[in-house]
Amino acid sequence: MAKEAAHRAGKEILKVYESDEFDVELKDDHSPLTKADKAAHHEIIKVLESTDLPVLSEEGREIPFEERKEWDYFWMVDPLDGTKEFIKRNGEFTVNIALIHGQKPIMGVVYTPVLKKLY
Repeated sequence: MAKEAAHRAGKEILKVYESDEFDVELKDDHSPLTKADKAAHHEIIKVLESTDLPVLSEEGREIPFEERKEWDYFWMVDPLDGTKEFIKRNGEFTVNIALIHGQKPIMGVVYTPVLKKLY
């Protein structure tokens, strides 16, 4: 699941990366947010929702700790880690997906869309 989600997110990221449609916004913390961040997030959610596990994503909704502390397993996602590098077009960005159990990562994938390498 996580590998498929990372590959699909990477394809969406590259569509934006290879175009001129960056549309950079600033989040509340003043970090950049692009169309690629949003598209990658949506692709990952589409794949992971079939697991019936909650997803905590940097680009998702704010989920209060009171709700999250009850989760036994969940997906932790950064759909586009390295947005500043993405904007610079230097290729140094990744898709990060981890499965968390009891507040500890038990599995994860890191995908580099430009290099097409999955770790």
